[in-house]
Amino acid sequence: MALIIEEIRCWLVDIPTIRPHKLSMTTMGNQTLMLVRVRCQQGIIGWGEGTTIGGLSYGVESPESMKITLERYIAPLLVGKPLTGVSALHDVLASLRGNNFAKSAIETAFLDAFGKWVNQPISTLLGGAKHHALPALWTLASGDTQKDIEEGQRLLDCGRHRAFKLKIGSKAADADVQHAVQIKHALGEKVHVHVDVNQGWTLAQALWAIPRLQEAGITLIEQPIALTETSQLVDLSTRFTTTILADEAVTDATQGMALIRQGFTGAFALKIAKAGGPYQALKLAHVAQAAGVSLYGGTMLEGTIGTVAALHAWSTLTLEWGTEMFGPLLLKDDVVTQPLVYQSGCVTLPQGPGLGIEVDEDKLLHYARPE
Repeated sequence: MALIIEEIRCWLVDIPTIRPHKLSMTTMGNQTLMLVRVRCQQGIIGWGEGTTIGGLSYGVESPESMKITLERYIAPLLVGKPLTGVSALHDVLASLRGNNFAKSAIETAFLDAFGKWVNQPISTLLGGAKHHALPALWTLASGDTQKDIEEGQRLLDCGRHRAFKLKIGSKAADADVQHAVQIKHALGEKVHVHVDVNQGWTLAQALWAIPRLQEAGITLIEQPIALTETSQLVDLSTRFTTTILADEAVTDATQGMALIRQGFTGAFALKIAKAGGPYQALKLAHVAQAAGVSLYGGTMLEGTIGTVAALHAWSTLTLEWGTEMFGPLLLKDDVVTQPLVYQSGCVTLPQGPGLGIEVDEDKLLHYARPE
C-alpha cells in the first residue's frame, strides 16, 4: 500500500505581524510563509510549511531558497514515486544534503496527505498523542521594557498565557539583564519567565549575566552564545542551577548525541524545521530522553500549518519546559479556515485526519506573491 504524489506546488505568502518582533539579529514586521501543497494520485491533498525568522538573518535557508529547492530538486525525486510511509520519504530525501527547512515542509505535507489517506491524525502516525492541549507561552519582544510588562500583564489577566519568553541579546549585557529582571519582578514570582539570547553574548558576557538572571528567578536561558561554541555551552550548562537551553547548537539527533557526550546537562529546544520535519525532530527528542536531557517545544514563528505539524509531534512527548507554539498569534492573519484555540495557558491540538485543519485557498492567493 503506497501513496503516490502527482504534483508539488509552492507559494510564498507574506503576512504582517501584529507588532515589531525584536530579536538579537533582526526586527521582524512581516513573516513569509513558504507553503507547499502535494496532490496525490488518490485525490488527496497535503499541506506543509517552511518558515524561518527574518529571512537569512537567522540561518542558511530563506523562504525563497526553500521554494526553489522543493520545485527544482525535491519534486523530481518524489513525483510519481510510490511511498509507503515517512521512512520511505526520508530515504529518498537522504540523497539531498542539508536544506532541512525545505525537507520539513515536504515531510509535513506528506504526513498530512498520508494521514488523510489512512484516516488518522499525524500524531497517531508519529506514535500517538499523550496530550490534546499543550502549554504555550508568549514571547515578549517589543524591545521596550514597559510595553513588554503591560503586554504580559494583559495576557495574564485574560488567561491566554501563564508563561513568557523574553528576546534579548541585541543590547549590552547589563541592559539586557536589567530589562529581563524588571519584567520578571513585575510579572511576579509564580510566573515562569525565560530569556532567549539568540547567540548574542560572548562567554565573558554570559558568565557575568547568568548569575544575575538566576538570582532574579529566570529559570531557563536559551542559546546564550554562538552555536559553534559547544564546549562553552556545555561548561555553562554545568555551572548554574538555571537551565541552559540549546537551540541553534542542536538541530538533529546526531548533534544532540555529540552535545550529550561532551557532558551537556541542560535542555534541548526541538524545532521541526531545523531537524527536517516532525518525524526527524522526534529522533532528537528520543535521544535526549534516553540521556535524561529535558525538552522544550520550539517554533520558527510558523503560521498555523507549521505550528500544527509541530504540535502533533510534541503531543507524543512529555515536554518538561512546555512549548512556545504561539506563531499564529503573532500574525495579523493566516490561511486556514479555523484558527487554533489558545486559552488557559495552552493551545489545543486540532482533531481529524492529517493535520486536522483546512486551508483557505482564497486567503492563500490573497497574500501570496505573484508568480
